[in-house]
Amino acid sequence: MNVSIETIDLLEGIATTRAIRRFTPEPVSDDHLARILFAASRAPSGSNRQPFRFVVLRDGPRAREAKAILGRAFRSAWAMKRASDGYESGSGAKTDSPKARMARTMQRFADEFESVPVVVIACHVRYDRPNTYEGASVYPACQNLLLAARAIGLGGVLSTWHLLVENELRAAVGIPDDVFVAATIALGHPEGRHGPVRRRPLGELVYEDGWGEPAPWAVDPPGTRHTRAGPPRAG
Repeated sequence: MNVSIETIDLLEGIATTRAIRRFTPEPVSDDHLARILFAASRAPSGSNRQPFRFVVLRDGPRAREAKAILGRAFRSAWAMKRASDGYESGSGAKTDSPKARMARTMQRFADEFESVPVVVIACHVRYDRPNTYEGASVYPACQNLLLAARAIGLGGVLSTWHLLVENELRAAVGIPDDVFVAATIALGHPEGRHGPVRRRPLGELVYEDGWGEPAPWAVDPPGTRHTRAGPPRAG
């Protein structure tokens, strides 16, 4: 299969793949979905068993039911997170702060979840008893999926909030009991744009020869902008 996906430099794509939660109403084409899922299917997995499977939800009757189930879960989960992480206090009370902007984006994402153009349920077909490392054979595929979406101008975000309604979700789309539901990924055409992501300085994240030992070569490229590791919890 001759598939050309990358339209941007790979490292640039990695550095600019933001979590996208705002989408236009434009549908995602079959061709784009095929390219994105092809990239996902190229991911490594334990013993090369390739246990990952993907249920794609667009606008069919079962998809609408599943999106409604997920929408309820996302609104409930976001309400709890908004309160526990103190999004209404501190800088969150300032309408133009990054914290307040994030809260507005998350609220809209949860409120309008049913209108997300595509939701991918990422699964793992178990070949052993449930264990703590089975996600290692499906999450690399999820990252491939998001990077491929970025490469062709789409965007997405991964979540595990499906856990609040997993039994209902399984029933809605017929996922067997012996399948691990690893994540849901919302996909679509971004309302806005991609851009450089902000993270902690590399020197805070990389050690050499031992825990906490600085690596002098772990230096960010010129012009890199940084951020804290998320909002502090209230209390």
